[in-house]
Amino acid sequence: MSADPAVIHAGALAKFCAGAWRGVLVLGPSGAGKSDLALRALAAGWRLVADDYSLVWASGGRLWARAPERICDRIEARGLGIVGETCRALAPIGLAVAAETGEIERMPEPETVTFAGVETPLLRLNLLQASALAKLDRALMPRGL
Repeated sequence: MSADPAVIHAGALAKFCAGAWRGVLVLGPSGAGKSDLALRALAAGWRLVADDYSLVWASGGRLWARAPERICDRIEARGLGIVGETCRALAPIGLAVAAETGEIERMPEPETVTFAGVETPLLRLNLLQASALAKLDRALMPRGL
């Protein structure tokens, strides 16, 4: 690690695609749908890295994330409470997703966000829309963002 990990209010998910693990940070306030999206992603073969809070750091010019120890292997499912879910130990982050509740631009200009000195593509999504996971899948593929 190049520096001590910083705690950020974001969940982290990872998917094995195109021969490598690819991670996503999911940013948004409480109730925005972060865990809802995570549960749908888990059902579709993704892996949980962290729910609600992530430790992030830069190493080798890449951004990495993992769960804080006290919340590792857990996810909060609204209506169920805290349930067990095996976490992936860490993931390289290649995309950040910002939860939006309003209208999303049809053809947005590319955006980035910087964590631990690493500039990362940013995608804005309404996490509660049925298509949110499909859009995330497409954005994560090498031909996407």
